[in-house]
Amino acid sequence: MAMPKGSEGFVDYHVPSAGKECKTWYITFGDYKPGTRALVVLHGGPGVPHDYLLPISDVTSSHGIPVIMYDQLGCGNSTHLPEKNGDGTFWTVQLFLDELENLLNKLGIKDDYDILGFSWGGMLASEHAVRRPKGLRKLIISCSPADMKMWVAVANKLRAELPADVQATLKKHEDEETTASEVYQTAVNVYLEKHLCRLKPWPDELKLALAKLGEDSTVAMTMSGESEFGCTGTLKDWSISEELHKIVVPTLLLNGHYDQAQDECVEPYAKLIPDVKWVKFANSSHTPLWEEREAYMTVVGDFLTS
Repeated sequence: MAMPKGSEGFVDYHVPSAGKECKTWYITFGDYKPGTRALVVLHGGPGVPHDYLLPISDVTSSHGIPVIMYDQLGCGNSTHLPEKNGDGTFWTVQLFLDELENLLNKLGIKDDYDILGFSWGGMLASEHAVRRPKGLRKLIISCSPADMKMWVAVANKLRAELPADVQATLKKHEDEETTASEVYQTAVNVYLEKHLCRLKPWPDELKLALAKLGEDSTVAMTMSGESEFGCTGTLKDWSISEELHKIVVPTLLLNGHYDQAQDECVEPYAKLIPDVKWVKFANSSHTPLWEEREAYMTVVGDFLTS
């Protein structure tokens, strides 16, 4: 299915500690004029740009919902800061909350908007929602953990279900500190083909986003780390569970049966957000927007227009 064309732009994002002028790139689908509420989409990673989320623009044509996507600071078409690699005092959750607020203000929608956050984007969206911003109307958390330690535990549980030879290859290269090798990456891909995206071949937009991550992994390396099976960055102790009762807007929670975000990862959202609906996609892993595209867009669009 061909992707629709959007309208692109930049907003200035003033970050004194960046040491240079910063800009946030965004793309819009549909007309988000006053009176028509827009869906703002937050990508994952951290540091994996918007490209793989483009199918969400389907809801513009199917449900008449304007959609705004953007690349967070440090990736994609927004300002890159490789000189800040490893600087945990710079790459913080607050940096990205401030960027989101800045974007909402600059686009003139801060008083009326919905949010869909995917993976890390859902973590960021929940951080935004617990602060009870006055303009947030509905929240969608898609394939996102509520606690990073649980995310890591689940990743290692899923790893233990991989074929024995794949597990042995992963362990050998981790022990020998040769995880940059092609053999190790091939073994990691066995995991990703089960739990990131089960389509064969992967969509070009997903491959493009991951390629861009590979070109500049500053944000990901600082906040998460290099391994699919651990978190050594600034998010390693992150959890939103104790704050979730503060979310007061209607919330849609999504994940896939084969997802990296298994049920135990997302369950706190279902238990602790007062007004929440949980939908699981039976034939999907971490990318149901691709794996069950039509069903995903129907669920999202119907929730936002109900």
